[in-house]
Amino acid sequence: MSMIRDLRAAVRPSLRKGGRSAHPYESTRTDGAGTAVVDCAVYRDGLRVSAHHSPDEALRRVRASGGREFVWIGLHEPTEQEFSGIATDYGLHPLAVEDAVHAHQRPKLERYDDSVFTVFKTIHYVEHAELTATSEVVETGEVMCFTGRDYIITVRHGGQGSLRALRHRMEDDAELLSKGPSVVLHAIADQTVDGYLAVADAVQDDIDEVEIEVFSNTAGKGRRGGDAGRIYQLKREVLEFKRAVSPLLRPMQLVSERPMQVIDPEIQKYFRDVADHLTRVNEQVLAFDDLLNSILQANLAQATVAQNEDMRKITSWAAIFAVPTMIAGIYGMNFDYMPELHWKYGYPTVMGVTAAICVAIYRGFKRNGWL
Repeated sequence: MSMIRDLRAAVRPSLRKGGRSAHPYESTRTDGAGTAVVDCAVYRDGLRVSAHHSPDEALRRVRASGGREFVWIGLHEPTEQEFSGIATDYGLHPLAVEDAVHAHQRPKLERYDDSVFTVFKTIHYVEHAELTATSEVVETGEVMCFTGRDYIITVRHGGQGSLRALRHRMEDDAELLSKGPSVVLHAIADQTVDGYLAVADAVQDDIDEVEIEVFSNTAGKGRRGGDAGRIYQLKREVLEFKRAVSPLLRPMQLVSERPMQVIDPEIQKYFRDVADHLTRVNEQVLAFDDLLNSILQANLAQATVAQNEDMRKITSWAAIFAVPTMIAGIYGMNFDYMPELHWKYGYPTVMGVTAAICVAIYRGFKRNGWL
């Protein structure tokens, strides 16, 4: 099996025909209290060491192994106090530590002397029975990675982007995991970008729905083309998607093109596959944004046309009713000498003339499409 196939298989779920050896993701505390450390594991030649270690114990063991082992620490929303000990032991840069603790960071890649700090925005599509003006379409989270020669520390924020299943799949392929921390970083990047692809397909369906509604001949009987609130809400969600995808393009290009001390050269070239997929998603998201702009403008134009049609109808009926109003106003004046006032057939003649004029005006407006 080629390296690229191994990498792709590791980050994508696959069906298993039997049970697997359980590696419990236990807390590293012994007092029963909650902890930000989801898992801390040492891997030797791609195999997980059976004994459980605290982060500092794992580091001591890895440093004593002569480069044959590495540690993978997973944390979820650590506080500054919880992360400070790990940051000190592993020599993490204070600026990167601050970003990892406080979250809400822009996707990026920062290189330090002996480590690389990477921020990924994870995206999850929120299922909904019907898209409304208040529907949440995408949820975002963050996965931050500190990658060194003999360690990788992942810090996750939000309810999305769990790495538990990814760790299990990689542990099933010891040959792949033996490549070290850089292969884990690649797997996380690939899983994140694959998530973007799935969300892009789902968002495309929502855009198709509002597009059909706006341009459908049957739309408009109740809402005149489409609900601008729905379109605007979808545009805001696409903008959130864009903020996760676009800033990551340059970091993925850098990690795939420029040599880095902590990235295995054999693994580095496979980041190009991630960068290619990310470029595809970015093009889709940009197209979504442009398409929604066009749909919104078309919807507003249709609303304007509908208002103009209403005004034409109102104006047409006002013109028709102006004829009897004018005639009634003339013959309502109190003059003694007015034609037809004392004529026997004056009333029916005036009514007939009024009706004839109104019918003629109505037919003219109808012929011109005003009514």
